[in-house]
Amino acid sequence: QVQLVESGGGLVQAGGSLRLSCAASESSFSINTMGWYRQAPGKQRELVATVTSGGSTNYADSVKGRFTISRDSAKNTVYLQMNSLKPEDTAVYYCNTRARNKLTYAVYDYWGQGTQVTVSS
Repeated sequence: QVQLVESGGGLVQAGGSLRLSCAASESSFSINTMGWYRQAPGKQRELVATVTSGGSTNYADSVKGRFTISRDSAKNTVYLQMNSLKPEDTAVYYCNTRARNKLTYAVYDYWGQGTQVTVSS
């Protein structure tokens, strides 16, 4: 089992910045890809950004150039620096990790509880 603990959400004015953090606690798993997804009211959950264990990143077109994902593999922690925030970035942001069981090699997806980001105009 992998536990994901998120922090850093809140209320910010348009043009402002926020930094999200997500720490993964695990005992029998190797953490592979880590990332952030978001879900706005009435919409489906969507990808924001991911980073692999090798450091390769992927971003949604809507956040490219504004958001930066980074990772501290030693701490199993992923960060999302969000700059130039827009009202349309308002959503619940969920941390995600894909982890491999060290004994069975089975791969699982785990999700955090979500953190609210609200951008006022």
